Amino acid sequence: MADDVLFSPLKFRKLEVKNRIFRSNIAGRFDNYDGSGGQGRINWEASFARGGVGAIITSFTPVNMRGRILPNYPTIDCDERIPFWRKVVREVHALDCKYIIQLSHSGRQRDEGGIDNLEKIALSSTNTHDPFHGIPCRAMTREEIEDSMEDFGRAARRAQEAGADGVELHGANGYLITQFLSSAINDRTDEYGGSLENRARFVRGIVASIRKHAGQDFHLQMKINAYDHDNVITINPFAKQGNNLDDTIRICRWLEADGVDAFHISVGSLFPHPLNPPSPLGEAGFPLEFAARSYGAMLASGKDTFRNYLLFRYRLLRPIFHFIWNRLKKKYPTVEGISADYARAIKKEVKVPVLCTGGFQNAALIRDKIAHGYFDGVTIARALIANRDLVKVWASGRDLPERPCTHCNKCLVYAPSYPLGCYELARYGGDYDRMIREVYEVFDPPLSGLDER
Repeated sequence: MADDVLFSPLKFRKLEVKNRIFRSNIAGRFDNYDGSGGQGRINWEASFARGGVGAIITSFTPVNMRGRILPNYPTIDCDERIPFWRKVVREVHALDCKYIIQLSHSGRQRDEGGIDNLEKIALSSTNTHDPFHGIPCRAMTREEIEDSMEDFGRAARRAQEAGADGVELHGANGYLITQFLSSAINDRTDEYGGSLENRARFVRGIVASIRKHAGQDFHLQMKINAYDHDNVITINPFAKQGNNLDDTIRICRWLEADGVDAFHISVGSLFPHPLNPPSPLGEAGFPLEFAARSYGAMLASGKDTFRNYLLFRYRLLRPIFHFIWNRLKKKYPTVEGISADYARAIKKEVKVPVLCTGGFQNAALIRDKIAHGYFDGVTIARALIANRDLVKVWASGRDLPERPCTHCNKCLVYAPSYPLGCYELARYGGDYDRMIREVYEVFDPPLSGLDER
């Protein structure tokens, strides 16, 4: 391990992580409806820290209740949330792992806004609904934009007070920051729309607010789309693609100058996206039979949800969805490391470390990419859900686990309604009860001995 780049420390400006492996931002509905945290969340995070990752990036953490994607996720919208996050941080730190809280706002891209948003239309950069679910939205006013910037800044201060090692801005995959950055989404005509400089004004204002509230030395990283590929789920040949790699490089340069300490590279201006999470071509990558089981909870959320449910539910209609979904995947068939080339191009243009997400689970591939300057570290979600001890497997000298993740995405299509976990029955030798026991392990509290303070 002493000579293994995977296990060499990764140094940021004000943070050092013991290895190059980060648990990416993913989690299920483990918490309380009102946005307060629960024991399941603590157990969830501790399981990955125990497995050996160098740092954990939390799941989507709303900076205000208007920005929720789902209920039963913990928020960081008020000071009353600080004690819970402090407890999570203590648990993770006790297991020699760093903890980075991802600050987020859904904008128009949400699954269930919760009772808080029942009578509130989603806020966005635009009045145009999202292309997947059809969630209604309206363009934010200048005052709402300024308030949102402050919400991010105050949330960073709360993360700092909780003892977190840093924060990450979720500026990728179709959420609010993407809705301002993307040329395919942002149709404003004021100072927050039009040119790339104007579209970046919102996120740059957020960075300034975080530095005002949390200081210059608190670690701040940014998750960003390298390429939007916004036109993938439409049959309109004139649909815009959104930002390209050159646009993203310019944004990263500005943000680096503003004080961002690292970039986390992803792809796709919505979630889910044919390239994110990456998966095999064909029906395996988006299991519609499984999606239909959990999608019913969203039927009242958007104007296109009933259409989607029909495409998911009925076997005769599924080829229509797969035809649209797989068009782009045919051009980009890579599953593991799908964003690596994008990350390499960005890394050449910035001086801060670059992290890359995208289906990683083969240690040999990751080592090779790091050694050849593609990125400095990787973030992993699904492969770690499948094998919490993946890092220990690599440390033992093996490049792949005995039962690798199949990238089937059943974990993600089930997530809106069921506990997050691996639902690929073949990985359990067909033993359904064994699979469910593993899914339920998150609800077994560890004997940590940590107090509530």
